[in-house]
Amino acid sequence: MSIDTSVAHVARVYDYWLGGKDNFAADRRAGEQAIQAYPDIVYSVRANRAFLARTVRYLAAEAGIRQFLDIGTGIPTANNTHEVAQSVAPGSNVVYVDNDPVVLTHARALLVSGDQGHTNYIDADLRDTGRILAEAALTLDFSQPVAIMLMAILQHIDEAEDPNAIVSSLLAAAPPGSYLTISHPAADLAAQQMAQMAERLNKLMAEKVTFRGRAEVARFFDGLDLAEPGMVRVQEWRPRTEAEATSPAALWCGVARKS
Repeated sequence: MSIDTSVAHVARVYDYWLGGKDNFAADRRAGEQAIQAYPDIVYSVRANRAFLARTVRYLAAEAGIRQFLDIGTGIPTANNTHEVAQSVAPGSNVVYVDNDPVVLTHARALLVSGDQGHTNYIDADLRDTGRILAEAALTLDFSQPVAIMLMAILQHIDEAEDPNAIVSSLLAAAPPGSYLTISHPAADLAAQQMAQMAERLNKLMAEKVTFRGRAEVARFFDGLDLAEPGMVRVQEWRPRTEAEATSPAALWCGVARKS
């Protein structure tokens, strides 16, 4: 698969914000444009990664989940889903999904299976839920609870593509006792700056963004039981440190159980 370095890609822009080296000039240009519009974007991205680690730890340690479907994983960094889950509950199985060839290259090298559990990677788009579920079933047992992780990815599905139907399709394949975890950039936090950032990213990035307000994000959890503290900003979801709790991040999040 060829890599088009002339157009920014979300996984590589995130890598730039996180201080990584797996990005190109177009990604850095888009990343800098976003920072100029919303200087706290770097804190938001870091807070999102911290939320990911906390929620995986909660799901593995407290909710008893041993299977994770992480869609839109991005370029592997520290505290990846499989690392956290398998450190808490050895034997946990994790399937990652992304559609960036740079992510694929890293995934093949880093996301390996071992005694701690099976880890697999699917090269697919979130919109192709049928393919994702069929290939994930080679690693995950969908007769048992699974955690579906949609971390800062649903903003790349606009309303015309019906993001709620995509989430419903994924949930329909998961049995009772499964969980849905979502983080989503907010349209109603730092609203003016976030709107300007979205406008800039949509000019420079291959994947367009649609930020959503709290009520819109809450709809993804309809019919599910939200774990405490409910749907909140990512920094407010069971923070472990004062630094995590006081981040200026502008993302909504929630972790909910299918009953």
